[in-house]
Amino acid sequence: MEILMSQFFGALYGFLAIVLGAFGAHALKKRFTQEQLASFETGVKYQMYHALLLLVLSFNLGFNTALEGYIITCLILGTFLFSFSIYGLCLSGALGRKWKFLGPVTPLGGLLLATGWLLLAYIFIKDFMF
Repeated sequence: MEILMSQFFGALYGFLAIVLGAFGAHALKKRFTQEQLASFETGVKYQMYHALLLLVLSFNLGFNTALEGYIITCLILGTFLFSFSIYGLCLSGALGRKWKFLGPVTPLGGLLLATGWLLLAYIFIKDFMF
């Protein structure tokens, strides 16, 4: 199940990163400030990086342990919370009604992404530690 989730969300996030990146570069260029464009681009980049990571992991992890499932869950949720909260903040700010409730969501997503990476590092070194 984790393999399919990882592949599905990797492909979906990759597709959406392309679409949103093009949308941001063309349609939103005139509506966004330079700061909003830079933030939006950060969301797109992080989304694409983690889409690729999800795909790579889906072909390289055995998904024999719960820890591997936790990694995938952290990356899927973290990407969603991080990138999509940035998109929401940028879009709502450009429309003059910034959704401030999304402000704390971005670092929560970042924390989940960092946790996913840290758990992945643990998988690589655990056999040498014990």
